[in-house]
Amino acid sequence: MESPVTTARLGPAAAEWVPVETCTLPTIEQPLRVAEFDSLFATALRAVEVPAGAGTRARLVLAGDHDLPARVQRLADAETACCSFFSFTLTPLVTGPRGEDADTAVVALDIEVPDVRADVLAALVDRAEQARRAAA
Repeated sequence: MESPVTTARLGPAAAEWVPVETCTLPTIEQPLRVAEFDSLFATALRAVEVPAGAGTRARLVLAGDHDLPARVQRLADAETACCSFFSFTLTPLVTGPRGEDADTAVVALDIEVPDVRADVLAALVDRAEQARRAAA
């Protein structure tokens, strides 16, 4: 008897990430958005900070090249456009000197959601942590 073939995946599927009634992103585009987040998390995520008892706030610390802040801001803006309950704040933490192998940017992406969407933030944080572990 053959065992069924399974495919490993990171966290929730696109449809499970955000309740359908709260997202205006066309269903066909949702996997692309999830892939954008997965790529960002796998390549740039350095730390996830969730304040104790604060299920509605999280901070992602990301590091990458000098294009990272613009990439993160574009993704945050796109996500806010379709899921308006998200509040993203991007804060530069460190920018390295321009030069060969020294072009580094470190940013904090603070995320906040209303109490009724704490489960969505938890899913996003879980996905971020899984992507980081998978990339390690």
